[in-house]
This record gives sequence, C-alpha cells and structure tokens, in this order.
Amino acid sequence: MFRWLAYPFSVVYYVFFCLTLLIFHPLQVFAFHTFGIGAQKKTVDALNWLLLRYLNMLGTRIDFDLPSNLPIGPIAFVANHQSTYDIPPLIWYLRKLHPKFVAKKELGNGIPSISYHLQHGGNILIDRKKPKEAKAAIISFCERVVKNNWSIVIFAEGTRSRSAQPKKFQRGGLRTLLEQIPNLTFVPVSISHSWKLAQWNYFPMPLGIHITLKVHPPIEREIDDESYIDQVEKTVVEGVKT
Repeated sequence: MFRWLAYPFSVVYYVFFCLTLLIFHPLQVFAFHTFGIGAQKKTVDALNWLLLRYLNMLGTRIDFDLPSNLPIGPIAFVANHQSTYDIPPLIWYLRKLHPKFVAKKELGNGIPSISYHLQHGGNILIDRKKPKEAKAAIISFCERVVKNNWSIVIFAEGTRSRSAQPKKFQRGGLRTLLEQIPNLTFVPVSISHSWKLAQWNYFPMPLGIHITLKVHPPIEREIDDESYIDQVEKTVVEGVKT
C-alpha cells in the first residue's frame, strides 16, 4: 500500500506496542517473584499473543507451519533472522515446547518486558566479542535446557539479514550445542518476508505484509557435525521465499 497511509496506522500501532511492553514488565516481575518461572512464561506468552494481534492491525498476516512429527528428545530450532518481528510468532506458536533463545547481550538491558524475559526466562545472553565466555555460558545453558526439557531457538546467522538473502551461518554456537547435548536434534526454520516490516527502518510500519515461518521436519543426526550443520543451513536457505 501507499507509504503515506502507513503513518497513521504506525502511530496507533506503536502506542499499543509501547504501552503493552510497559504494562507487562511489572506483571512479569510479579509473576516471576511470586509464582516462579512457569508463571512468568505464561505472562510472556500472553504478551506475544497481543503483539501478534497488533501486527494484525497493520494488515500483517502470519503463517506458521509446524510439523507434527517433532522428536520427543531435546530439539533446537535453527532459523534465519530477518527482523525483530521473527521473535513473537516463535514464542507464541512454539509455547508448548518452552522455547529458550540464544540472544546477544545487548538485548538484556533497557527494553521493558523483553530484557526482563531474556534475563529471567531461561534464555541465554552472550557477548559475541568474547567467544570463550560465550561458549562457557552456552555449556551452562545446555545443562538447564536438558534438565527442564526446554527447546532452543537460535538464529544461526548471528545477526539480522534485513533482506530476503540469508547470511552465512555462524557455526560456533551450533557446534557447542551439538557437543554438549549428544542427542540434540536440529529443526530448520525458514522465515520469509519479515524483513519487509523493517524496510523503512520500522517507521512507518508497512501495511499488508505476509510473513511465513516454515518449520521443516527434524533432520536426523546421522552424519558428522559439520555435514549436519551444512544440511541444516541448506534446508533453511532453500526454504526462504524471495
């Protein structure tokens, strides 16, 4: 649609968006400190359901294709990363699998609701400039994942592509996950068209964008780790729509 029409819709969208983050921050704090991480998770699930509804106000459609044959053991969803708006649908549609994110440490401070969830919701914040510390943190994270029967979400490019063309996978984190969880299964996820929401630097927000998240069938770990990562990367990249 015309860009000028997106401005008034974007103003309304951001009013709802910001108010919701501000309201849900103390709700998360209360839930976590009163009832524990399980209650905090339910609060985060509700938050992300609302964020998806606000995207619908902009005419955004989201298709999430989740296979029914996911393995029972530990799994890691390995996805490309096009924009900030990849995250709410992953949290909401994977909520029954308790997804925990591998995120950069810069997101851990200053963002109402979001930073608190990353710090207290079982996720991991890593400093990409300090690979040794990051690896040690991932090792501890893997222990918590296995103990609590959580799933993992990792954006393997290491940063947002901001386009339909995925960047090369950064393999260090993937290798560490495979080393620490011997029976871990990777599930490729191809995210398409969410980059369009950022095409005007998030303001205005474009109208009528159709985002798809294709969760591919799990790939069995029957080959060496490097070939396994190759196969996962190939599946993710080939599934991204241009």
